[in-house]
Amino acid sequence: MVMMTYYTGPLMLISDDDKAKILRGLTEKKLKRMKKIELLPLLLVVLTCTVYRAGAQDLVLSPEKARSLALENNRNLKKAQKEIEAARAGKASAYALGKPTLDGSLGGFYFTEPLTAFLPEVMGNASLTVTQVLYSGGKVQNARKVADAALGLQNARKELTEDEVLLKTETAYWQVVDAKEKVILAKKYIQMLDTLSRDLKNSYDAGLTYKNDLLKVNVQQNEAELNLTKARDGVTMAKLSLAQLTGLGESEFDVQDNIPGGFNGVLKEETISALERRPEVDMLSKAVRINELQEKLLAGDRKPVIALSGIGYGSFGRNIDMTKGKDDMKGFVGMASLSIPIFDWGGRKQKVVEQRFKTDAQKIELDETKEQIMLEIRNVRLSLNQSAQQVALAQKSLQQAEENLRLNQDRFDAGTVLGKDVLEAQVLWQQAYSNLIDAKAGYRINEARYKKAIGDY
Repeated sequence: MVMMTYYTGPLMLISDDDKAKILRGLTEKKLKRMKKIELLPLLLVVLTCTVYRAGAQDLVLSPEKARSLALENNRNLKKAQKEIEAARAGKASAYALGKPTLDGSLGGFYFTEPLTAFLPEVMGNASLTVTQVLYSGGKVQNARKVADAALGLQNARKELTEDEVLLKTETAYWQVVDAKEKVILAKKYIQMLDTLSRDLKNSYDAGLTYKNDLLKVNVQQNEAELNLTKARDGVTMAKLSLAQLTGLGESEFDVQDNIPGGFNGVLKEETISALERRPEVDMLSKAVRINELQEKLLAGDRKPVIALSGIGYGSFGRNIDMTKGKDDMKGFVGMASLSIPIFDWGGRKQKVVEQRFKTDAQKIELDETKEQIMLEIRNVRLSLNQSAQQVALAQKSLQQAEENLRLNQDRFDAGTVLGKDVLEAQVLWQQAYSNLIDAKAGYRINEARYKKAIGDY
């Protein structure tokens, strides 16, 4: 964007209408009277305002820019990131397990008779407890492993969300390009029909052709105008979808007007290596791992727990230490505990069995997902190869349609064919052109689907 700041006076605030009036009012006679030093700032002001306004609306998206904006602004990705942060906090909490804990307490009491015969009327207590678990059946270690796997699962889930967002964004992008190409085609087709209509009108006025030939072209013109309206509406709707995915909202933007690049098929089979790159497989693998660790955690409930505790205390009150007649009393208590599960009617055991079945079910889902992914990759690969063939055939058809149109136009100019023959050739050309646009856009969409399928986004 070009910014010119040679002049910063009141003229910077003039409107477009005022600028137009000023320019219209500068007659040649007045221009000669004005000094160049006085005219230059005014022209710079006008140029600056115009350039600034034009530059603000010149956002042209490329596929790469669209994908970048989608990754930056998509709400689902922001939600996935929050879930990762939650998993990190859960991991930090799990790694705090097994470490010594420190707890403190304060209390104050007021007693009335008959308790005052044994206790002070007012008394305060303070205690500090340190506890260290020595053995818990492996639950601490397994809880940490669960937290690690949970964080990995959330990262894989975000990666899957990114792939889905990128595919939707790229699909929407090429749909916008497709719709814009259809608008360009519709305009070209209307120009062709207008030219043919003028030629037939001249021939009809000269008595060289029948009116029905001219009417056929007029009907086609009406249909072409309707198709142009539909194409423009298609651009609007496609842009709304892309704007929602990229976070642009109601901002003005445009996309590139063509579909560049090659359109080659895929020969290499990548189903096996692609499985390792798919986030779905990573997610389910982490889920299986979490289920296995949950089984071990439940099994830990059936094992003893050994812990050490130390409690330091202090009490304050009139003559609270009756043995020494002091108003304060301090001490320390050391304690070792052993908790052993003995009998619970098989409740803990059945929880372990329940979790084992859940783990087996998760493994079956993982195997099923792998098979589905392999099938998906093969199907998308076939679709991409078919799209490549469709592009090649559509290009060939368009070349033939162009040659057919040229020959019919030459013969029409020579008076050897009728206007309806040129009209038919134009219709064939328009259909071939439209098919090529759809084939190219379809190829790019299938190419994006193939990249997602093999985990190559």
